[in-house]
Amino acid sequence: MSSGENSGGLMSSAGLVRYFDAEDRNAIRIDPKTVVAFGLLFGILVLILGFAF
Repeated sequence: MSSGENSGGLMSSAGLVRYFDAEDRNAIRIDPKTVVAFGLLFGILVLILGFAF
């Protein structure tokens, strides 16, 4: 790669980093532990229903 070429990797992702870094006051905030717990409980429910029927 010559020094004159611009790969666009870092420059093209800079706007996305700024976009996702901004916090919205109206956004729903869910603790990651809550998401993991809900996923585990849902998986256990699916297993129980699979064995029951």
